[in-house]
Amino acid sequence: MFDFLLSSLTFAGIYALMALGLNLQAGYAGLLNFGNIAFAGLGAYATGIVVQAGGPAWAGAATGIALAMALGWCIARLGRQLGSDYWGIATLAIAEILRTVATNEGWLTGGANGITSIPSLFEGLARPWNAVAFLAFVLGLVALAAWGCSRLGSGRFGRALRLMREEPKLAACMGYDLQSLKSRAVMGGAALTAIAGSLYAHYMSFAGPDYMLAAETFLLWTMVMIGGLGNIAGVLVGVLVVQAAHTLVPFAKDHFQFSSDTAGAMRIGLIGLILLACLLWRSEGLVPEKLRKIP
Repeated sequence: MFDFLLSSLTFAGIYALMALGLNLQAGYAGLLNFGNIAFAGLGAYATGIVVQAGGPAWAGAATGIALAMALGWCIARLGRQLGSDYWGIATLAIAEILRTVATNEGWLTGGANGITSIPSLFEGLARPWNAVAFLAFVLGLVALAAWGCSRLGSGRFGRALRLMREEPKLAACMGYDLQSLKSRAVMGGAALTAIAGSLYAHYMSFAGPDYMLAAETFLLWTMVMIGGLGNIAGVLVGVLVVQAAHTLVPFAKDHFQFSSDTAGAMRIGLIGLILLACLLWRSEGLVPEKLRKIP
């Protein structure tokens, strides 16, 4: 039971980092990035490749962050030729292309089998203290990321992103470089998501193409929408709600003795019902964004 709770909280922390990265793009800047999980995949694969080559864990994470930010810059540049909806579809296509490449380039990524035997960050500690230390490290990063995003959102850059989201023409008339704002928002979100991907690879000792499934991006969107777009506290609440739904279903499975397939369907259905309820009765999320009003 203790190990199960540690694992659930660790996964919640990792997903919280990804959700904060998505919120920086979708919540603050209003960008429809449907391929956000590609950044996590780059972080995971870079960590696996660098560590297997004999490099330190920090070098793998740094490589993943650099690659994700470079991809984010390239994706943001697509916005110059595409509308917001078509840009969102393009990001989804790019993520699927990267997943296909990762599946087929076995010489680099291990193919469909992925990269295995990635060491944990605290493997020198005895159980369960290695898991406790990993959880503490993840939660520390989440707290730091949440504080940084909050400061960013309440500062000049955050106000510029919100103005671009609400009134792009007015933002352009006021002298803001919209392309630069989009690029920085996507690159910042990419960095946070890549860190989460690197942590996921260390925690699971594995990096594979399943990390880059489109369903993972839409799970992140569900967390952000349930909690509240543009609100740091709301994003964290959304992550906890969705993770709680994931955690409670196995207990129901053991109590009512239904199959694993039924449990998986119930998990998806429960999250879908929570999202539907929020869209119907709390369309702005459980903790909606509070915008300053001009008197």
